[in-house]
Amino acid sequence: MASVEERLQRLGIRLPEPPRAVGLYRPARVEGKWCYTSGQLPFVDGRLLYPGKVGREVSVAQAKEAARQAALGALSAAAQAAGGLDRLAAVVKVVGYVQSVEDFFEQPEVLNGASQLLGELFGEAGVHARSAVGVAALPLNAPVEVECIFRLG
Repeated sequence: MASVEERLQRLGIRLPEPPRAVGLYRPARVEGKWCYTSGQLPFVDGRLLYPGKVGREVSVAQAKEAARQAALGALSAAAQAAGGLDRLAAVVKVVGYVQSVEDFFEQPEVLNGASQLLGELFGEAGVHARSAVGVAALPLNAPVEVECIFRLG
């Protein structure tokens, strides 16, 4: 079976640089056999992808892409904290926040961008529990924020 690293290469995906903390926290923390990530925003080359509210400035398709990018940031943070991608055995839980207009109800569809990516990379071990939450605002006007819990192997 292909490793996560091999699947990334096969899909032509490059992990972003691990995020840096901008406060008194860690982008990811290992405790026992678990790796918890802080909420990750969708950055590409240091720029926020699609700032704004989903359902107004940001389309569902753009928000799904942003969720996918935020999940890559979480994966990068977890890999750094755990000592490499090969230490991440399974995705246990994903929590996603979607900055959306009041009458937007497609948060689960937006978070499918993150879930589908993790499924592609981890196979059956990427099928996780998930929460998709609509919120009024996110840091830096980000459309989504994603956090993950990984089981270490």
